[in-house]
Amino acid sequence: MFGMRRREFISLLGGAAAAWPLAARAQQPMRRVAVLMPIHATDPEEQARVQALVRALQQFGWTDGRNLRIELRSAGGSAERSREVAAEFVALAPDVIISSGSVTTAAMKRATSSIPVVFVAVNEPVEQGFVASLAQPGGNITGFTLIDFTVIGKSVELLKAMAPALTRIGLMFNPDTYPVYESYLRAFQAGPRRPVEVVSAAVRSPTDIDLMIQTLAALPGSGLAVLPDGGFTLTNRATINAALERHRVPSIAFYRQFVSDGALMSYGPDTVDIYRRAADYVDRILKGAKPADLPVQQPIKFDLIFNLKTAKALGLTVPDKLLVAADEVIE
Repeated sequence: MFGMRRREFISLLGGAAAAWPLAARAQQPMRRVAVLMPIHATDPEEQARVQALVRALQQFGWTDGRNLRIELRSAGGSAERSREVAAEFVALAPDVIISSGSVTTAAMKRATSSIPVVFVAVNEPVEQGFVASLAQPGGNITGFTLIDFTVIGKSVELLKAMAPALTRIGLMFNPDTYPVYESYLRAFQAGPRRPVEVVSAAVRSPTDIDLMIQTLAALPGSGLAVLPDGGFTLTNRATINAALERHRVPSIAFYRQFVSDGALMSYGPDTVDIYRRAADYVDRILKGAKPADLPVQQPIKFDLIFNLKTAKALGLTVPDKLLVAADEVIE
């Protein structure tokens, strides 16, 4: 249901691979890279990430249909589907597997200890047990992180700067797909006093989402930070955004999709850039490198994005200092 047929994938990439002469394709051995995305492959941002990965691989000399076969699957935001695809990939025995997000990476870790895995957009990979350390991953897994906990604190500060009247900010995540946020929240609450209270806004279903945002809205001075949690919040962003608009709650998310779909603001790593950089590790592994010898890398490019129409609807004005710092402003 969530997979993408090869013909559709080649069409997505503009059909470039089909233009290679058959003789040219036969000159090099075909390698195989399997890619497991966390949400639906039809999502525009997911497509942009895959396209960035494919273009970067081409720059390293790997072209789908000539010397590389890319197997793309989507988990559709489902942990069960992630496990199913992980088993399918192990049966395919690709040269490298790319897993996007914590849920898909956890599925791959359980499924194989021998096939090289490059994760992208994973939070706290050491604490989750994917790697032994950032500098020396060990085993068959390495990759590129999405955020560390300091970025959550930065997001809380940005939302408070955007809406100074806030006294309470809920952190929304699904504890079933990303329980590590609970330990972060406890550490955050045990730290030095801050000008805003940070509380859990744990959700497990679309019904939970609306109820949680309604509960926050009933408490004056409340806002919401939507955390990346293995695909759940991203998959359910339409439900989240609709509830935020209905209950008039200021929010900040980590993915720009929320803002382009109507949320107030986002701050987080440029995920397209992360996928682009992941091509380097895929190239190295295809040429003989071991994941254990490739240190985990952190994001180097972050984006701050505002939706001015939503700010106006909430009665907010983006401060000049934030406008100057913005990477994108949606009118």
